[in-house]
Amino acid sequence: DPMAGILPSLEDLLFYTIAGGAEKIPAHKFTTALKATGLRTGDPRLKECMENLKVIMKTTSDGNLDRHLFKKCVQSNIVLLTQAFRKKFVIPDFVSFASEIDALYENAKNLGGGQVADYIPQLARFSPDLWAVSICTVDGQRHTAGDTKVPFCLQSCVKPLKYAIAVNDHGTEYVHRFIGKEPSGLRFNKLFLNEEGERNEYVGFSNATFQSERESGDRNFAIGYYLKEKKCFPEGTDMTSILDLYFQLCSIEVTCESASVMAATLANGGFCPITGERVLGPEAVRNTLSLMHSCGMYDFSGQFAFHVGLPAKSGVAGGILLVVPNVMGIMCWSPPLDKLGNSVRGIQFCTDLVSLCNFHNYDNLKHFVKKLDPRREGGDQRVKSVINLLFAAYTGDVSALRRFALSSMDMEQRDYDSRTALHVAAAEGHVEVVKFLLEACRVNPVPKDRWGNTPMEEAVHFGHHDVVTMLQDYNNKYSPPGGATEDKEKEISEKNIDGLL
Repeated sequence: DPMAGILPSLEDLLFYTIAGGAEKIPAHKFTTALKATGLRTGDPRLKECMENLKVIMKTTSDGNLDRHLFKKCVQSNIVLLTQAFRKKFVIPDFVSFASEIDALYENAKNLGGGQVADYIPQLARFSPDLWAVSICTVDGQRHTAGDTKVPFCLQSCVKPLKYAIAVNDHGTEYVHRFIGKEPSGLRFNKLFLNEEGERNEYVGFSNATFQSERESGDRNFAIGYYLKEKKCFPEGTDMTSILDLYFQLCSIEVTCESASVMAATLANGGFCPITGERVLGPEAVRNTLSLMHSCGMYDFSGQFAFHVGLPAKSGVAGGILLVVPNVMGIMCWSPPLDKLGNSVRGIQFCTDLVSLCNFHNYDNLKHFVKKLDPRREGGDQRVKSVINLLFAAYTGDVSALRRFALSSMDMEQRDYDSRTALHVAAAEGHVEVVKFLLEACRVNPVPKDRWGNTPMEEAVHFGHHDVVTMLQDYNNKYSPPGGATEDKEKEISEKNIDGLL
């Protein structure tokens, strides 16, 4: 059998999935399909693929990729791309999730109220209308809404990041010799060390904010001297230079987009989702999320832990860094603050998100039926899969079949009558489906159902002559010498009996 052992490659299956029956894929169709999975064309993990695409686009006249060019383009990133298109990311249906997020964004947009912080002029100059939400999942799926490219200072949102770095570098025991673990009830009063950098994403520094913070920092200086007098610092510490570092860290600028990747790094156990780099150790991440959960939101921390049930940290510039552990990081930013120093729109968004999705720490995934679970589907997919497969064959839905083949579904599986997708497609006269099953999936062309009928007999019986011709051509082309088909038939039915047991 010339076809034996020639399984379609992942690249081929990906090509069939995106091409939808066409011989070529327009480059823009590929990038549009890619964006629908939540990945960005600028994702550092897809660098080679995108560079190949650029080069190839210069050499093709019509901007279309045939199978060969497509393969050349995707092969270096095939694992990530296959995961994306097989809907194996943490949010499988990213397009509908993104539209839910947009709706929550719009809902909070209309909120008035709150005061833009004005204790330094750099904060006071931000418009109260600015409002942005950015999401980055642990698989690097990205979505943004609103003013997500406007730089603002992290302020207190930097605290979990520098705390995480401190624990990462010095260990929990050492760090907590000098600082407690309880919510303090005060506003801007914790002192930690260091900062998390980020390639590929915007991180800046506002010197004007730093200078102003320093000039208006009487209270922080007072706390500093008090701590020094009580011997709270490690031996030989220069208190004023520590305060400088503290003000500098608060003056680090991010955009909503870049900060969402920082949040996602915390959600992802310390690995940056878009570079795959380990930034923080697991212990540092766990400590950080625990503290954020109990004390991240100033005097609203208890309420927030109760209603939202997720680790978060707010800052006086209007940012709220929100972590959905093992799922995603979110940055909300809007300058007007409530009486407790938290962003009015940001709090609304976080509350709405948890009302919509079962992300609350104590939402039970099994029994919270009223809420949406945008995460990966679990459960018993096997029974569903044969039904889905045969239904797609019955309705002639080639694109669904392509998706199934790409997700490595067994395209030869049978229902309780031992009927295959090929039987059903032949009986219904769906030429495209028959062609796809034979040529792309290389299914056995002569399976018998429980009454002993083959797809060919079905096609004859129902008068689908074009299907009959196709099956004949295929059988003549690939028919194995002397009865090997019977063996294949036996092997397949045994496989299915095993499957049913």
